[in-house]
This record gives sequence, structure tokens and C-alpha cells, in this order.
Amino acid sequence: MVPETRVHAYVTSPYIGWQGIKSFAFSTYDLAVVHFLPFAMHSFWIFALSFTPFVRAVSYRLTDNWVGSAFLSEFTWENIPDPTHGRVNYLSQADSLARGLTVTSANSLLLKADSTTTLDPNGPGRASNRIMSKKVYNHNTVLVADVKHMPVGCGTWPALWSTNVGTWPNGGEIDIVEGVNDQTPNAMTLHTTEGCTMPLSRSQKGTAVTTDCYWLTNGNSGCGVISENGNSYGPPFNSVGGGWYAMERTPTFIKVWFWPRNDASVPADVKTLGQSVINTDSWGVPSAFFPNTQCDISSKFGGHNIIINLTFCGDWAGAVYSTSGCPSTCIDYVNNNPSAFVNAYWDITAIRMYGL
Repeated sequence: MVPETRVHAYVTSPYIGWQGIKSFAFSTYDLAVVHFLPFAMHSFWIFALSFTPFVRAVSYRLTDNWVGSAFLSEFTWENIPDPTHGRVNYLSQADSLARGLTVTSANSLLLKADSTTTLDPNGPGRASNRIMSKKVYNHNTVLVADVKHMPVGCGTWPALWSTNVGTWPNGGEIDIVEGVNDQTPNAMTLHTTEGCTMPLSRSQKGTAVTTDCYWLTNGNSGCGVISENGNSYGPPFNSVGGGWYAMERTPTFIKVWFWPRNDASVPADVKTLGQSVINTDSWGVPSAFFPNTQCDISSKFGGHNIIINLTFCGDWAGAVYSTSGCPSTCIDYVNNNPSAFVNAYWDITAIRMYGL
């Protein structure tokens, strides 16, 4: 960002008989020119200069706009074993479409879990989806996700996040939306290699719960921030019609915002479908702010794919299941209660990516 100075001046011209207040914008390097204007431009006399410094806002421009069937060509359905050891069977795109667990329309992507099959304890897990963008995104990018519904239910672990799976934990991980077992609110978290921590107090609306981002500290809990908004995750999120998540990453910081559907303060450039230019400076204080004061973000985070998935039980949802107010055990519940997962689906209106 280039610092500028706004100049307000009383301008009069003896040749054209005009006078009044005029405003000029100069970079800080042009100020000397202002001082010499009365001598260089004899037709204007400038009096009563006042200088108000400000910083030119950065505008990001639309690079990708994923809506409906666009996800089918721009994402890969990962038919892989779950890296987080969940009771899940991730389907290929063809299988998911054939089983009605991926459905697209003009303004919607539905990613569903199987809600009809009682599972064999010795067989595959519950069918679900894990999709990953084909494109890779680096610093100076912004993600805006318009989500109408997220997966809910005991045993569920949905996430919207970014990483480089092939190099993880090198290159870092950014969790934009994540939670388990309907426990609100949303958790926004970074995971890195050693040597990245966050200050406990910083300019954000959410609450920092952990500050060491190193993946081998505290069981890979990362440096997490809990959202200030109770409607940011789970059943409360769905009850208000969802909302918007946004993540900005630069070489010096990472920010995450959330606005529920019924929030009158949602910025126009966030809620407008297909918006071509955005200005994050107008979005206010984020829910989560991760600065580079104690972490070299430029080197700890590399090129990332965008990932959306839903798993069950596993390393997190399974580990805390007994304290989540859910019945039975996590594996038993997921195996034997298919109808409990009727609402375990993503309904995404659009995800837009922006760059400089």
C-alpha cells in the first residue's frame, strides 16, 4: 500500500474568475511539488493548505467464481483413506453423483452424507465427500464463501480449510470453518511447523484459546480462535440460513471474518454474487487475526488447495464425543443411526477467490 496525502486548499484563479475549495491526492513523494505550485503554475494561487495522511486501500479482483456445476470441473473428489482416521468412506465424484450425495443446481452445491445405510462394523465407514480445488492459492488472496447449510449431528466433523496435503505440515494449514458434534461456535485455527506462535491479545472479535501453532504441540490443536458469534457453527448457523465466511491471507497476516445471513452489517462486496472487486479494509475487525509478530507467515504458509469435507468420529470428533452430550459411543452411533445424518450436508451457494 502506498501512503498518500490528501490536500485541501483554497484555490483562486485571476484568469478564469473561479475560486473555491479544491481537494488533491498526492503520494508522499509528490509533496514537494505542492510546495512549488504557486511558482510553477502562475494561473493558480493556493492558500491554507491542510494535509490529511491516509493509506490507499488495496482492492482484490475476482479470479475464480465457483457456483453450482462449476465445482464439478474445478474440484477433485478425493476417494482416499481419511487422514484423520474417521469412520468415513470418501467417494469419487462419479460414485457420489450416482448415489445422490453430490447434487448441483444453478445456485447450489449439495455435499451429503449417506443417511439410509446401517453400516457393517467391519466394513467401510459412512459415505461422504472430501473435495479439493485443482488450483493452488498463495499469499495475497481472499476467499469468500456463501454457505446456506453445514453438516450437523453427533459424530460429525465438517471443515472448510486450506493446505498443501502433499507437504503438510510444511506449508501450513488454515482452518476457516471447523467443529465437531454440534459444539458451537466456530473454530478458526492455524497449524504450522515449529516456531510460530500468536500473541494472546490482538485486534480480533473472537477469543484466542491456544497460541502455539506448532502441530506437535498440544496434540496438533494448533493456534485457535473461537468465534464471538454463536451462529457461526452447527444448528444455530443453519437456523438463521447460514451466512458468509471470508479469509484473507498476506505475507504478514491471516484474517477470518463471519457474518450470519440476518446480519445487517454484511459488506455489500461480500454478499453480492459474482462481485468483481472487493476491499477488505472496509470489513471491520475480523473474528480471527493471525499477525506475523511472532510467526514468519510468509515462510510458514505456502501454496494451498481449498478443501471441503465431512468426516465422522476420528481424531477430534471421536476423542471428545463422550463429553459432547451425545449418546452411545461415536463409532456405534455412526454405524447404527443412518437417519441421524439426514441433515449432515453442505449447501454452498458460491465460493469466490480474489487476488491482487
